[in-house]
Amino acid sequence: MTVIPDRSPVLVAPAARTGTAPLPDGREMAWAEWGPEDGIPVLFSPGAATSRSLGFGAGVVNEAGVRLIALDRPGLGASTPAPGRTFDDFAADIAAFARTRGLDRPAMVANSQGAPFALACAAHGVIRALAVVSGADEIAHPRFAGPPFTDVLPVDLYRLTELATREPEAAHAEFARFTPQAMWDMVLAGSPPQDRAVYERADFATAYRRALDEAFAQGPDGYARDTVLAMGRWDIDLAAIGAPVDFWYGDQDFGHSPDQGEGLTARVPGAVRHVLPGVGGALLWTHASAVLCTLRERAGE
Repeated sequence: MTVIPDRSPVLVAPAARTGTAPLPDGREMAWAEWGPEDGIPVLFSPGAATSRSLGFGAGVVNEAGVRLIALDRPGLGASTPAPGRTFDDFAADIAAFARTRGLDRPAMVANSQGAPFALACAAHGVIRALAVVSGADEIAHPRFAGPPFTDVLPVDLYRLTELATREPEAAHAEFARFTPQAMWDMVLAGSPPQDRAVYERADFATAYRRALDEAFAQGPDGYARDTVLAMGRWDIDLAAIGAPVDFWYGDQDFGHSPDQGEGLTARVPGAVRHVLPGVGGALLWTHASAVLCTLRERAGE
């Protein structure tokens, strides 16, 4: 397929609507929406340590007829913490959220560290189509334990994945030392020029840094739990996924997946991989139209 960047110069915009929804155990899940209220509902599982306020597709959601609903995972932003939560717990939360808000089985977009949480939702049949954009891979999977990956992946990354797998409490304590500033510095340091051109735009940087501050508003435990889950072995039956799944990567992005999702795509039945030339990890904001239009088609809309 031929994919071109979005025409709109607007990458991010304030949410049109915000609120919280009750969950069965008394907790609340916070959300933010963009696009028409009667549009096709598309949930958004954000990247690491960012809140619901950082959406995407600001210039295209109305044209695409998409009601984009970004969610704060437990303990991040304004969502109630859930210590010790699992991927299965998150899928149950999303099922309850969808019932409460009358969304039936919505489609979903996941970015970066939000990927395994969304894949858990797909494995449980909670969503009807999924777009994983610049998705974090399961680095702790045995396929990454040997060449060629051991020759290129940082030693410290292997150390953290092993720690998250074998000593999750120790890993949690290490990840809990992160701050919004540390996250911002890490993202910029690991980004190719294409991504820095997006992240350092005044409007985007302001929105991104606000989302980081909001995500840490209740402390670092929400981010730490997310990261322990994402960097350890995923307790997700990817082979059970029946919904259509598209994986999107830029060919300049090696930070999210060492093989740009090739192995991950092969583990999900019927999944399709898109690798866009000259694009980095900021693909979600530079090519939102392609992602959303493809997702609508895959969801049968």
